[in-house]
Amino acid sequence: MWYYFLGLLYLIVGVAAITGNFIVLKIFSSYPALRTPANMLVLNLAFSDFCLMIALIPECCYNFFCGGHWQFGEAGCQIHAFLGSVFGYSQIFTLTCISYDRYNVIVKGFAGTPLTFSKVSGLLMICYIWAFVWAALPLPQVGFGAYGLDGILGSCSYDYVTQSSTNKMAMLTLFFCNYVCPVTIIIGCYYSIVMAVFKHEDELRQQAKKMNVASLRSNSDQNAVSAEIRIAKVAIMNIMLWASAWTPFAVICLIGTWGDVSKITPLVSTVPVIISKTSCVYNPIIYAISHPKYRECLKDMFPAMCIDVEKEKKAAAAAASKDNASETTQNETT
Repeated sequence: MWYYFLGLLYLIVGVAAITGNFIVLKIFSSYPALRTPANMLVLNLAFSDFCLMIALIPECCYNFFCGGHWQFGEAGCQIHAFLGSVFGYSQIFTLTCISYDRYNVIVKGFAGTPLTFSKVSGLLMICYIWAFVWAALPLPQVGFGAYGLDGILGSCSYDYVTQSSTNKMAMLTLFFCNYVCPVTIIIGCYYSIVMAVFKHEDELRQQAKKMNVASLRSNSDQNAVSAEIRIAKVAIMNIMLWASAWTPFAVICLIGTWGDVSKITPLVSTVPVIISKTSCVYNPIIYAISHPKYRECLKDMFPAMCIDVEKEKKAAAAAASKDNASETTQNETT
């Protein structure tokens, strides 16, 4: 019963993630206006998610619907786990780059170095070199850590039950280099962004109050600032969901190698593996909801989805006008 349930769950997650990320890739390839340097990072995120699902989901579904046990031998297990690591590391590295790009744009402003296509190409090259090197370390040919079957024996990932000294050091190193350090950088970038935005908005309000006006910004300036903040919110949501998806798996790996492995039952070890794969579903959904230009292209390519962009723009303009009118009235009363 559990194997069939997990097979169905993997199938649903796989179809949703593959479909969503395929739409993102298709839209970006069809509309040149979306292919900015910053958006190339988001495109790579969708590419990583898409490849992760293509590489892992078919084997998982086949194994679980065939009774649960791994059907592709030791070599297949190593390849399965290796590809999962490559595209998983590509995810976190890309999200780290996205957070720094937002920090560079919003906090540093004109003092920051703009992201160009040559720079983003270099970042993506480093991303995949980094991912391939770390993913190759647990392979038998290298031996720093190991890949093996998960607790329920239907998929392969890191060997988190062997408590040898080499495996302990490998798991601890991977945990700090590919989880703790990137997440620390990401949190630092977004904390700086939030503080900078709050400080800037407070300064504008204080200055407008002194001048007895509703706002110091023109409509075009307000739209530009809103767009920057909106992109930052997209990235923040991606980071939060990524962390919630991969933290349980990281904790299980540490408990299995450094703690009491008897507490990790087959089902307990399987749940974090499934949760980690759901991270591929979040990104296209969040990006489609939060990115106006993407929604416009999505409506143009798939009219049946009924995304009324013009109605959203009018509603936002009406809300902004109402807020300005309310603030002006308050100033006059004061």
